[in-house]
Amino acid sequence: MRKALEYAFVRMLLNGFAILPRPLAWRMGACVGGIAWLALPGLRRTGLRNLEMAFPEMPAVERERLLRRLYGHLGRQLAEFCRMPRYTHENTRGLIRYEGLEHYLAARERGQGVLIVTGHLGAWELSSFWHSLMGYPMTMVIRRLDNLRIDRLVNGIRCLHGNHVLHKDDFARGLLAAMRQGETVGILMDTNMTPPQGVFVPFFGILACTASGLARVALRTGAAVLPGFLIWEAAEKQYVLRFGPEIELVRTGDDERDVVDNTARFTAVIEEAIRRSPDQWLWVHRRWKTRPPGEAPIY
Repeated sequence: MRKALEYAFVRMLLNGFAILPRPLAWRMGACVGGIAWLALPGLRRTGLRNLEMAFPEMPAVERERLLRRLYGHLGRQLAEFCRMPRYTHENTRGLIRYEGLEHYLAARERGQGVLIVTGHLGAWELSSFWHSLMGYPMTMVIRRLDNLRIDRLVNGIRCLHGNHVLHKDDFARGLLAAMRQGETVGILMDTNMTPPQGVFVPFFGILACTASGLARVALRTGAAVLPGFLIWEAAEKQYVLRFGPEIELVRTGDDERDVVDNTARFTAVIEEAIRRSPDQWLWVHRRWKTRPPGEAPIY
């Protein structure tokens, strides 16, 4: 019964936001974010704790303002996801533009596969969707949702224009197969992990257990690795999907050391992108939950 109600609620949100004009949908989404700010104090505490660690020099009142802006942003992204099935070339013109597409095209031209380093920053769901709408379908590494009906519904939207999903429980084999076929795979690698899948690398100056699979696959296959983020630029009043230059891999012959060093490089790129748009990253995630042996819990 509970899962049926969850599914009905999600369908109601999808249908409701989809029929609203975008400005009204965004305002309604921001209201949902405001309600979440009030109703979920645990997430609020996590977000403020994370911001305190990442920006210790920032006044507490400014950290709270930043986190409030994030809640509004997340609410708007909920509305955006609900509207995605109706998006076309025509009605997204002026809403989203590319920057650095040549980096992506050059990497794809090599034919050894492309690994996109990305994270829960900006409009991460819309990024792969719009990229596929523009004729560049890709595979996304995701975690299955507990409610399988919602999982199928959400993935159906993600894959409307040729995208595929790769579940984390089939991560390594599926990723290697995709690289052999010269495909593009996007990996959200800014979430907390546990060893042995994760290795500790600096993130905002604090060791964070980070997925090492991308580095292992890149070193093994020779796939190109480059960053990609879809950020809302308020001054332009549009999204910008930015692809950065290919990230050069460290290859010393010490396999495990190379995995750690390259994972650190990828994480530094994500951190740099977050610092440019700090109110668009998922601060409410317990990114530093896993600690090195002997360290006290952070949360």
